[in-house]
Amino acid sequence: EAVTLDEKATAKNAEARAGMFICLQVADHGCGMSSPVLSRIFDPFFTTKDVGKGTGLGLSTIHGIVKQHEGWVEVVSEVGKGSTFKVFLPASTASPAHLIPLNKPPAADAGKGETILVVEDELSVRELACMALRKRGYEVLEAAHGPEAIKVWKKNRGKVDLLLTDMVMPNGMNGGELAKDLVARNPLLKIIYTSGYSPEILKQDSLLSQGINFLPKPYDLPALLKAVRLCLDGGKLPQYEVRSGLTQTATTA
Repeated sequence: EAVTLDEKATAKNAEARAGMFICLQVADHGCGMSSPVLSRIFDPFFTTKDVGKGTGLGLSTIHGIVKQHEGWVEVVSEVGKGSTFKVFLPASTASPAHLIPLNKPPAADAGKGETILVVEDELSVRELACMALRKRGYEVLEAAHGPEAIKVWKKNRGKVDLLLTDMVMPNGMNGGELAKDLVARNPLLKIIYTSGYSPEILKQDSLLSQGINFLPKPYDLPALLKAVRLCLDGGKLPQYEVRSGLTQTATTA
């Protein structure tokens, strides 16, 4: 719904501000969350799921995307009574005639019929990436983890031009191991790795030091589309290095 917030309405939330917004509200009547859990739900890698069943990046990615669009998320939850999420995004004051049609992507980002295999265990992230790539003219295959990706590969007889894979996944196979397996099947396969900032994991895999194509999470859709097109055209993504607990673009002297 469209809402107009004044200073009084935003007093209880440091991220909120006055103005015109579109509010998306999602509510359930599930188990709810305790205060300690509620205070950490947007922290990267925080999860209440069992080991190997969740990476804790779903809500942190959503939070990052909403903030990049100058909005914020409000959550109310009570144990045993469910949760309510409200996503506030700024309403545009431009007339429809001045808005860019969403069904006419820039030519620089458009696909040329290539096939992309997206491997991501967070359903919301995977769906968003696949939707954006399909709208740009790519054929998209998807999998939730490494072993499933290999089955998808075999089913499609290796008809994959680029692998977009998360680095940290369940079911006993990480992104590096998956890429190694598929490159052995097709040495010409292009690869883009993605991950939330986790210096320990990145150092352990030693992938950043090998000049790989790496897209840090949370990424926005224009960055994803640009990275995919650049990689398919034989270019290299900007290099990243690990500093002070964050993955940052590497600079040269």
